[in-house]
Amino acid sequence: MNLFIDNKSGAPIYEQLYTQIKNQILSGELQPEEAMPSIRGLARDLRISVITTKRAYDELEQEGFLYAVPAKGFFVAAKNTELLREENLKKIEAHLTEAVRLAAPCGLTKQELTEMLELLWEE
Repeated sequence: MNLFIDNKSGAPIYEQLYTQIKNQILSGELQPEEAMPSIRGLARDLRISVITTKRAYDELEQEGFLYAVPAKGFFVAAKNTELLREENLKKIEAHLTEAVRLAAPCGLTKQELTEMLELLWEE
């Protein structure tokens, strides 16, 4: 598992961990039932606070991406297809919102933007 902390990003460290781990689960890089590094071990490796690592793991657990086994640690939860679909829908909506925002200053009409999407879809 590759995790990187960017001190210049302005995003809280726990949020960076949360996002990177979540993306690795969604992409399949981290497989269901795979053991996660221990909270202490990950904190030590990344040279961050144990509390920061715990917060990221706790949020991932609350959202159903990880589950905890007492005295064993955290594991990747089996993928909930509805949860994955919802995550992807949010990403698509964000990208389409950005496309609409960029189209307005260019004078693109709704029909022209729709045609562009249809062409991309066919590829």
